Amino acid sequence: MNRRNFVKALTLSASIAAIGLPVGAHAADTIKVGILHSLSGTMAISETALKNVALMTIEEINAKGGVMGKKLEPVVVDPASNWPLFAEKARQLVAQDKVAAVFGCWTSVSRKSVNPVFKELNGLLFYPVQYEGEELEKNVFYTGAAPNQQAIPAVEYLMSAEGGGAKRFVLLGTDYVYPRTTNKILRAFLKSKGVADADIMEDYTPFGHSDYQTIIANIKKFAAAGKKTAVISTINGDSNVPFYKELGNAGLKATDVPVVAFSVGEEELRGVDTKPLVGHLAAWNYFMSVKNAENTAFVAKYRDWAKKNGVPNADTVVTNDPMEATYVGIYMWKQAVEKAKSTDTDKVIAALGGQTFKAPSGFTLTMDKTNHHLHKPVYIGEVRGDGQFDVVWKTKEPIRAQPWSPFIPGNESKQGI
Repeated sequence: MNRRNFVKALTLSASIAAIGLPVGAHAADTIKVGILHSLSGTMAISETALKNVALMTIEEINAKGGVMGKKLEPVVVDPASNWPLFAEKARQLVAQDKVAAVFGCWTSVSRKSVNPVFKELNGLLFYPVQYEGEELEKNVFYTGAAPNQQAIPAVEYLMSAEGGGAKRFVLLGTDYVYPRTTNKILRAFLKSKGVADADIMEDYTPFGHSDYQTIIANIKKFAAAGKKTAVISTINGDSNVPFYKELGNAGLKATDVPVVAFSVGEEELRGVDTKPLVGHLAAWNYFMSVKNAENTAFVAKYRDWAKKNGVPNADTVVTNDPMEATYVGIYMWKQAVEKAKSTDTDKVIAALGGQTFKAPSGFTLTMDKTNHHLHKPVYIGEVRGDGQFDVVWKTKEPIRAQPWSPFIPGNESKQGI
């Protein structure tokens, strides 16, 4: 090294030390990614596990060499089940922390809160939870289910002879956009099948609601009309615990009035005595109980990670659908970055269409080339006494999402999207 280069090296080292980086390290040696999930408040019961599985996935990717030779650096924030705070935290991640992508949100109200931020700042959000559709954002990739990948197949199952031949339906949800829009779609679908308005009961409760005694009594009264009745639940968050407890206390068995849930999986049932709930249903695109090599490895990896990282009750941790969708989304982003040879948002968006990944569900999932949604299988499972699910019905192959439901007037021209 000549004298001039030696002096330059000393000057650079001094500059790096002044900003708190070790000599020889550069900020560009890592790629920051954001994790935007409620770790407190009413949604923490569901979202904490998604933060955990995101950290596990990042650790796994880093152990394999990272992305384009760079380690991923997670930036975790807690929007605390506060919908406006989601937007504030999203802005912090994209504008201040300069993350390359964000993995987060559960409720649709939180997603809609952050959408304008990602659009304004040209950030990238991966949303891992089933939702109501009626949206297609350039800056969002939806790795959870659209209504035709969960809600519609579940109701078709309930109406079938195999599913009990339901004729009356209770649409019970938390009072926000996802349950109300999903139930608008389901009302139109049921009407197309000849179900009268008088045979549909619809009721909503606020986030964090805990007293379901009156509602369960009303459901029992509605079901006493003589026609086979089923409950379609879009209750979200920790309200599911008192709802299912009251269901058990009232002796409302699955053989009498089956409940099919769209937001209750293995994680939510950990806080409930599931023995009185045996036979009630959930519709998802993945269950922990599905048997294949990818899922065996996925469950084992998560349990090992939970033990090593001090997750409470690590011996009993479970996996669920939004956790699988988080895992798949992070890997698809990684593959797209490597294809694009860049973390630039527009280049990654262009590279994401057509990406595939062999998922723990047992299927190879494809990111649609035009609509930013995954092609996903549909599973319907019965609650077991141990809080797991026995699969009673599934599709033979992944289903292409319909972001714009054909049961919403005005969507006819959008069905090719």
